[in-house]
Amino acid sequence: MKAKELRKLSNEELREKLKELKQKLMKLRFQNEIGGLEKPSEIKSTKKDIARILTILRERELQAQNSEVE
Repeated sequence: MKAKELRKLSNEELREKLKELKQKLMKLRFQNEIGGLEKPSEIKSTKKDIARILTILRERELQAQNSEVE
């Protein structure tokens, strides 16, 4: 998922997506340990998506703090 697409979502939607991705990552890790994972690169892309969401949430948090100070 691209950052542009994620920025269009609200904070609540981002948090829900983050929760889903963390669950997906856990399942992928289990499958990888068992040996049934077809595309190991999916773990890497899921981790990057999680990082993108966390970055966007943090940016919005900082923007909110800066607007309160000014």
